[in-house]
Amino acid sequence: MRAVGVREFGGPEALEVLELPEPHAGPGQVRLHVAAATVNPSDVATRAGLRPGVDAAPVIPGWDAAGVLDEVAADVTRGVADLTVGDAVIAVVPPFRPEGGAYVEKLVVDADQVAPAPAGTDLVHAATVPMNGLTALRALDLLDLPDGGVLAVSGAAGALGGYLLQLAALRGLRTIAIAREHDRELLSSLAPHDFVPAGPDVAARVRAVVPEGVDGAVDAALLHAELVPAVRDGGGFVSVRGWHEDVGRGVTVHPVMVGDYVHRADLLRELTGLVEDGRLTPRVARTFPAAQAAEAHRLLEAGGLRGRPVLTF
Repeated sequence: MRAVGVREFGGPEALEVLELPEPHAGPGQVRLHVAAATVNPSDVATRAGLRPGVDAAPVIPGWDAAGVLDEVAADVTRGVADLTVGDAVIAVVPPFRPEGGAYVEKLVVDADQVAPAPAGTDLVHAATVPMNGLTALRALDLLDLPDGGVLAVSGAAGALGGYLLQLAALRGLRTIAIAREHDRELLSSLAPHDFVPAGPDVAARVRAVVPEGVDGAVDAALLHAELVPAVRDGGGFVSVRGWHEDVGRGVTVHPVMVGDYVHRADLLRELTGLVEDGRLTPRVARTFPAAQAAEAHRLLEAGGLRGRPVLTF
């Protein structure tokens, strides 16, 4: 089967199309014929060799995919998982497992790593839901803000930021979107309660909106210490790339790890339902044939995307 990966870590040019043995579903597993696999920032780190525990060549990046089931193990019953051959599904998979990640034609995962793809949404858009959607849910769960709490989201116009704004609003939170001025119109469709332009002294601008400080912040733009002062004493701060420092004032820093929710098919199904209901909006920046994965990585690394690149198989 075709896969995309690296034999040696490096830049986008290290990515190549590989021929690998076709895998098959084992006990408790399913296999999907992948139609689309999303390109996320973590894939760049995997490709470059910046992820601990990812060292066996070849390395196959990719955290999420969408496709059609073509194998379902006999012990995966409809009464438990409600999955059958021919179903369109979304899947989340950690690329640091021995089999690698989602940049493959045939992807084998445990049954609790998949959920039905959202009806009425093409598989390219559906592929962008699992990793970023689960990351957003995990971030909100770590903060555990009460109804009416105030949440600031940096990088609000990005894929993760957009999901955070929409999911936070569904939990009854007041949201403050932090993004570039030219993204204000885009963000209006995601309905944040307040908009704060990104740039120097961003924490002071957030405090101008909420003088006492926000209850929590999710730092999708990697502002780190620059954003922390926007959080009130005793509040919470979620970092998305493992940043973790003692920032004082009783503020708890939570590095968010989507791997914590890899086996939460119930949450994947929740996300599917929200997409179907129009309350969660997948955004695709551009599609690339799998053989052009290097171009997709270059586009992502250039920055400024308002959705995710997606590889098609």
